[in-house]
Amino acid sequence: MGPLVRVSGLMNRFQYESILENHMRPFARQSIGRSFTYQQDNDPKHTSLHVRNWFNRRHVNVLPWPSQSPDLNVIEPLWEELERRLKGKFASYADQKFSQLQDAWSQIPQSTIN
Repeated sequence: MGPLVRVSGLMNRFQYESILENHMRPFARQSIGRSFTYQQDNDPKHTSLHVRNWFNRRHVNVLPWPSQSPDLNVIEPLWEELERRLKGKFASYADQKFSQLQDAWSQIPQSTIN
């Protein structure tokens, strides 16, 4: 499972591309190799021409995704798992909350998404 990346404010296509370039791609290449297929939903920032061009330039295959299918998205159960692990934990400030999220994220076994 890749790193949990902190986003300040609302994510846009440029922030998403930065995450792909600086976090997803290096992690995938190290863990899987140069050839892999990427899965994402149809959020507009994920499917923007800007991001599609990024995938094309880097020869990353993207799994075609049906519209309106959150039940197929692997991240949804992970958000629920994070919420469960953080239940009852309070944070006084954003850095503390992100630290809690990172700790919980790192404890989720890969078998949860396999």
